[in-house]
Amino acid sequence: MQGIVMRSTGLWYEVLTDDKSILKCRVRGKLKLLDKKVTNPIAVGDYVDYEIENSTELTGIITEVLPRDNYIVRKSVHKTAHAHVLAANLDQAILIVTLTFPRTSLGFIDRFLVTAEAFEIPAKVVFNKIDLFNAEELEYLQEIKQIYEDIGYPCLLTSTLTGEGIEDFRQWLQNQKSLLSGHSGVGKSSLVNLIAPDLQLKTSIRTATNR
Repeated sequence: MQGIVMRSTGLWYEVLTDDKSILKCRVRGKLKLLDKKVTNPIAVGDYVDYEIENSTELTGIITEVLPRDNYIVRKSVHKTAHAHVLAANLDQAILIVTLTFPRTSLGFIDRFLVTAEAFEIPAKVVFNKIDLFNAEELEYLQEIKQIYEDIGYPCLLTSTLTGEGIEDFRQWLQNQKSLLSGHSGVGKSSLVNLIAPDLQLKTSIRTATNR
């Protein structure tokens, strides 16, 4: 049987089955040895073969990871020679940034876009918290937005306070497998909560660090 990995929680993976139920799965031991250059043999978005382990408790065992259309990695925090697979089989990667509270540097945006290009994943940029900008700052933001749009990256201005851009953001995500990335505090969870309130993602900002 085949399914798609929806969540990784360490030793367990939540797999969405064909009948739309969630099965908690462990990994067959040999899979951990397939690629010694990555810290995780399975990532969110992977299509996997699995076997039912306990039908009463809805648990299973992942027996194989199917070939990936694409994937994106970051350098492992703990093993310098290894990579950590963030997600696989993506339709798009969306970077959420704020030019204030907290500030996202243009260099950070550029590095993200280069990474997405390297893994052949279409990328988009969301400039969030535009309710915090005065007229002069909004003009500067529009100039930055235009730069990225001119080189082929769709951009969106959003505010969870005023609701601006939220419906467009919802349309971006509709029927797409998306990676949402960005610094802590830029509003990723707040944006997602507006379009999927059932998730009830925790949000908070520390005044001292803006994160």
